[in-house]
Amino acid sequence: MITFKTVVKRGRAWLPLIGLNSLIASGVTLALPTILGRSVDSIVADDGYTKWLIAAAALIALGVMANLVDAFAGAACVADTTAWLRHRLVKQVVHSGPEGTRDFETGDLVTRVSANATDAAQAGPAAVTAIAAIAPPIGSLVLLAFIDPWLAAAFFGGVLLVIAVLWTFARRTADVSLAYQETQGRIASLLSESLTGIRTIAAAGTTTREERRILGLLPELHKHGMVTWRILARSGAQAAIVGPLVLVAVLAVGGLQLVDHRITAGEWFAASQYAVIGAGLGSLTGVIGGLARAKAGVHRAAEVLKVPTVAHGTLSLPTGPGRLTFDSVSVETNGNVLLDNVNLDLPGGATVAVVGPSGAGKSVLAAVAARLRDPSTGQVTLDGVPLQAINRHALRSAVGCAFERPQLVGRTIGDAIEPDAVSPIRTLAAARATHAHDFVSRLPDGYFTSLRKAPMSGGERQRLGLARAWSANRLLVLDDATSSLDTATEMQISRTLTEDRHRRTRLIVTHRPATAARADLVIWLDRGRVRAVAPHADLWRNDSYREIFG
Repeated sequence: MITFKTVVKRGRAWLPLIGLNSLIASGVTLALPTILGRSVDSIVADDGYTKWLIAAAALIALGVMANLVDAFAGAACVADTTAWLRHRLVKQVVHSGPEGTRDFETGDLVTRVSANATDAAQAGPAAVTAIAAIAPPIGSLVLLAFIDPWLAAAFFGGVLLVIAVLWTFARRTADVSLAYQETQGRIASLLSESLTGIRTIAAAGTTTREERRILGLLPELHKHGMVTWRILARSGAQAAIVGPLVLVAVLAVGGLQLVDHRITAGEWFAASQYAVIGAGLGSLTGVIGGLARAKAGVHRAAEVLKVPTVAHGTLSLPTGPGRLTFDSVSVETNGNVLLDNVNLDLPGGATVAVVGPSGAGKSVLAAVAARLRDPSTGQVTLDGVPLQAINRHALRSAVGCAFERPQLVGRTIGDAIEPDAVSPIRTLAAARATHAHDFVSRLPDGYFTSLRKAPMSGGERQRLGLARAWSANRLLVLDDATSSLDTATEMQISRTLTEDRHRRTRLIVTHRPATAARADLVIWLDRGRVRAVAPHADLWRNDSYREIFG
């Protein structure tokens, strides 16, 4: 769990440095009026004012150096904290699996990891700056009391008004900052969704409508922005009014005291500078606004970090043929039953097709078999070991998955097939087995072709997805992974699967009767229930079964 305090603590060595330089700057701010006041008195008395001017110059130089170090330390602290927070967020997203991130839109997650993480990282420097900013007004009050108690009283009344303005601003701007960031995330989600389907949008001629859909949230974003600026403007205006009042009050009281010879001209000058410092408390609106954005960023990061990660066991798999067993497996999401009390005992090394109408639960069954999601009740075992008890490396080495729309990752085509590049021979063997080598070999740089620039059809992407899963040594789960292939290629790959010399168990979600016919067994799903398990030829006699394939 991450909190505002956790993010602040992440500043480690930078925060004391920021705090120290802020205190030095505050000390310079407080000392300078007194030194300049002494200079004024020395000039009036024509008595050794040079030393006071030299002291003032030295203080100014020290203040400049402190501000430079503070700026560097603040930037370094934010950069370090941003990197740490992004690392945690990315790790959480990746380890949460498909189910953990189901409630977040892709664009919204990207916004949280990028922009909102930077906002959250401001927490440490903003908190230290806010605390350090209290020192000059308090010090001004104390020093004014030393000069004359009536000056302190006039100053104190004005500062109370400034503090009231700041308190109202801080309370109102926090909620607005969160609403602004959330709207940004929703716009990013819509844009990400549109970019994914950009070809469909262009082909349908709906680009204008899509543009309106994405930008339809801009008025809401504008509203939140305007509310923020109104709050800032109102607070700034109030501070701008109160600030001069503080200055006028101190100058008026100081003038009376000067006329009565209770203070010197230099002390009156110093008092006016301390009044300016107190009036400058209103400039804290920027710091408080930064704190509000940081708080909102931390809140949005915490929502991601609260998502539970997929826990893996410590067991290895024993030697076995890949026997896959579903024991009273049910999957339920938001009250919807996706799988209902599924009991299956699939022999190792068999080719098993999964068929059924749309919404029957085929992809859910495949996801549970590959442990891309866990059942709500029941358990799945592979060669007698529950999938949840198997350690991560053993599970992913044993189980390979390919999907209808594979997301290829890596720098090159070769990386997309085997990211770790353990063996070029394995990469080539996987590509040949899934007939991906046929088109990869025709690319200008072969397996070293940039994945981003490689021109690929949907079927070619599916072949690379199959090649990526091919290295699994126990179970292959293919979720409609050959749907975009032409008939000839699909038959070749189906033959490769059914004649797999490694004798792995193959669980194939399909809509093609030819694929089901080549399988050893067919699981017929209907509304989350197993309606039958039998060879395709036996099931084909059933009219309802034939209707599945149209």
